[in-house]
Amino acid sequence: MQTFFPNGWSHYLAGGLLIGAGVSLMFLLLGRIVGMSTFFSSSWSYVSRLPYFQQAPLVETRLWRVVCATGLVLGAGLWWWLSGPEQAQHTLVSPARLLVGGLLVGYGARLSNGCTSGHGICGLASLSRPSLVAVLIFMAVAIATARVFVFISGGAA
Repeated sequence: MQTFFPNGWSHYLAGGLLIGAGVSLMFLLLGRIVGMSTFFSSSWSYVSRLPYFQQAPLVETRLWRVVCATGLVLGAGLWWWLSGPEQAQHTLVSPARLLVGGLLVGYGARLSNGCTSGHGICGLASLSRPSLVAVLIFMAVAIATARVFVFISGGAA
C-alpha cells in the first residue's frame, strides 16, 4: 500500500467523502447536479455573447454555479491556511505543459459533454450509461498517457 500512496491514503479518503457528501447534499437539498465544466461554461456567459454561452441553461444557473465554484476555491484556501503552506503540494510541471494539458482536458470535457467530476461523481451515481462510457474512456486515456510518459522518461512501472 505504501508503494501506491507514499504520503498515506487517509487524506484521499477524507477528500472523497467530503466531495461525495457535498455533491449529494446539493442534489438532495437543491436538486442541483454539480459538474465543473458546466461551471466554466456558465461563467463565460457573463463575458461572452457567443450563442453557445448564452443558452438558457447556462445563463439561468450561472449565479449558483459561481457561488459554488467560489466556495470550492475558498475551501481549498482554508485547507491550505489551516494545514500550513509547508503541507501544500507543488508541481514541477512547466507552465507551458500545464497550459497544453488544460486545453486538452477542456476540449475533452466539451467533446464528452462533461468533465471527469460531472461524469465520474454525479453521472455514475445516477447510473448514467453515457457517463459510464465517458469515465471508462477517461481512465483508459489517463492510464495509457501515464504509461507513455513512464516509458519516455525511462522509469519503471
